[in-house]
Amino acid sequence: MDKLRYPIGQFNMTEDVGVDQIEDLIIQIENLPQLLANSVRDLSMEQLDSSYRPGGWTIRQVVHHIADSHMNGYIRLKLALTENNPIIKPYNEALWAELEDSRTLPVEVSLKLVETLHFRWATLMRSLYPTELNCQFHHPEAGDLSLKKAIGLYAWHGNHHLAHIMDFRKIIGLEG
Repeated sequence: MDKLRYPIGQFNMTEDVGVDQIEDLIIQIENLPQLLANSVRDLSMEQLDSSYRPGGWTIRQVVHHIADSHMNGYIRLKLALTENNPIIKPYNEALWAELEDSRTLPVEVSLKLVETLHFRWATLMRSLYPTELNCQFHHPEAGDLSLKKAIGLYAWHGNHHLAHIMDFRKIIGLEG
C-alpha cells in the first residue's frame, strides 16, 4: 500500500537541498504543467472520477489538489522573500479536496491555472540570489523551511502526484 500511496517515495525533510540542485528542481516545476496535461488528456469522465488507489482521491481531485497546493507554495515563497520567517497558515487538503470545485470542475480549469502559476513561479525562483534561497517560512507542523527546501518539496510534490496518475494509466491499460 505504501508504494501506491508514495510511488516515488516520501520526500526526505532532513536531507539538504543544495544550491547546485535548484535549477533542476525549477525545471521539474516548470515542466509539470505539460506533463500533467498530457497525463489526463485522453481520460474519460468516468476515469477522471476514479480513484488512483483504494481510499485515495479521484484523478480529478488530484489535479485540483496540485493547483491548490502549488498556489499555497507560490504564496509561501513570496511571503518568505518579503517577511522575516513568516508563520504560514496550513490548510486541510483532505477537506479542500471534498469541496465542490475539487469534486466537479473540469480538470482543464486547474490545468490552465497550474500552467500560468508555474510560469510565474519558475520566473520568480530563477531570479533568486543564492542567499535568498536560505530565506525561510515557518510551518506550524513542519517547522522552519528554507526556500531551497520548499523548492525541493514542491518539485517532489508535483512528481509524486504525476506518478499517481501515470500508475492509474497503467492500471487501466493506457500505458505499457
